[in-house]
Amino acid sequence: MVTPVAPDVRTVHDQLGRKVNFSSPPKRIVSLVPSQTEFLFDLGLEQEMVGITKFCIHPREKFKTTEKVGGTKRFQFDKIERLQPDLIIGNREENYQQGIDRLAARFPVWMSDIVTLEDSLEMMRQVGDLVNKTERAREIVGRVQRDLTQPLKAPRLKVLYFIWRSPYMVAGRDTFIHHMLEAAGFENVMPEATRYPEITLEDVRTLNPDVVLLSSEPFPFKPRHAEEIQAVLPQIKWEIVDGEMFSWYGSRLLQSRAYFEALRQKV
Repeated sequence: MVTPVAPDVRTVHDQLGRKVNFSSPPKRIVSLVPSQTEFLFDLGLEQEMVGITKFCIHPREKFKTTEKVGGTKRFQFDKIERLQPDLIIGNREENYQQGIDRLAARFPVWMSDIVTLEDSLEMMRQVGDLVNKTERAREIVGRVQRDLTQPLKAPRLKVLYFIWRSPYMVAGRDTFIHHMLEAAGFENVMPEATRYPEITLEDVRTLNPDVVLLSSEPFPFKPRHAEEIQAVLPQIKWEIVDGEMFSWYGSRLLQSRAYFEALRQKV
């Protein structure tokens, strides 16, 4: 009779400094963050990924076939319980503390905390180690580093990056978006360190950016919204941008350099 070998139990610390005990390698993973979900699939974890959120839309074919466990800020605990994950991966900003605490009382929960590009690269390194995909994760990290640490050959432009309408909200300086703007050769003219401050159109006039960038997410800006701004600030230049390229901090970063180069040619 062959006795089944129990999985090893590993203890690690996540990006919040929390101690996480989990069975290694994890065989049943739930991801609560879209950008991290895409990264996990890109590591080759098709069989291990058992649950994702309704916002984890990439890769498209995996979104269609993987169990949905609610949203990033509203989990369906009954579904997660049925899936019996041996590892849940979340994020401090995108998920909500009460829900994470409830999950952590039952399952191993590893949390990322992303502000800078280096935070994102370190998340990918650590998650790669967690799921026994160290080599693949480091390959992705190396490619992102090569792409985004080389300056773009374009003059720096002053920008405001809008994420929300009614009220208008923009990306402050202590956000991942701010660091991606810098990688794209922009200067964020929002002086506040507050993450996503509210702003008025008169504030925009005072800050006098070269261009206003209107994100496709979380608010889906359309040309009609830009026209509302232009009605008050007729001289303002604007561009609607793909929010995933500025706010997704996993393997989506592999596409950022080419997107930024094309964007800079337009603005």
